[in-house]
Amino acid sequence: MHKTTLSQASRIFSVLAGLMLLLLTGCNLTITNLTPETVPANPSQIYTITARFEAKSRSIITSSIQPRIIIDGQSYNMTKASAGTDLWEFEYQLPASRPNAHYYFIADYSTKSNDGASPQEQSSELQTLNINSRYVLRPEASRAPVGSRVSMLGAGFTPLDFVYFDNTPTRTVFESSSSLSFFVPAIDAGRSYNLRVTGGGGELSAGAFRVDAISFQVFPSALSLRTGEQQAITFTIPNPAPAGGMLVDVTTDTPESIIMPEIMIAAGTSSITVPIQGGKPGNGSLFFKSSAGESSIPITVTR
Repeated sequence: MHKTTLSQASRIFSVLAGLMLLLLTGCNLTITNLTPETVPANPSQIYTITARFEAKSRSIITSSIQPRIIIDGQSYNMTKASAGTDLWEFEYQLPASRPNAHYYFIADYSTKSNDGASPQEQSSELQTLNINSRYVLRPEASRAPVGSRVSMLGAGFTPLDFVYFDNTPTRTVFESSSSLSFFVPAIDAGRSYNLRVTGGGGELSAGAFRVDAISFQVFPSALSLRTGEQQAITFTIPNPAPAGGMLVDVTTDTPESIIMPEIMIAAGTSSITVPIQGGKPGNGSLFFKSSAGESSIPITVTR
């Protein structure tokens, strides 16, 4: 029967102990990626990647932990974040027009050993950073009456985009790739609608929007004009128009008989007076829509 000497046993024990320590340290240093998989695009195209490197074993010398990030095939040292002792971060400027980046983390550290310290290395799984170049941040308001102009901030907007209240499209103004405006359409008041942006590059959800009731008065209550003659008409609302102004939805069943401008009550004011000019002879009505209901006034144009 073969016998192991004391010195041989001591060497075997040391080797086994070293192997166990090597296996355990890999499990006792955890790397947690705290960076969202998808982040909104920004003009500078600089994105902060954050991870937690947490020692779970007393054998790890915490002061020796030095994280690195391997991104796009290049290795960079990470810097310790001010928000926590085990948080590290790296700011990466993504090349223009790149939709994503792939990266992983490496932690270089030392563990206590009989010789003083033993260098170790641990890596994370492959991670992906996706850049969302089209999104809605928020509308400037979550409720408004019919006709109100509301701005919407985001990114990736195009001139082909339209804002919908549920399935009802509304007048939309393209201001820039990061800003749209829309007018609350003449729809039922006292309820909320789902806002969405669609048409220019995929549908975007913009949350819920509540339409409030408002009414307005029109003076005079009837119009009688000759061809080419002008007469003023005044629209009044009970409270000053919100930021962006209020569009009054006016239609007619005799479009060739009248000539009139768009009716927009300016922000902070409660009325507007506009000229209406007689066109071809005819009889009909002007129809006004508001969230409090619809009204009309008769109009007659003679030679």
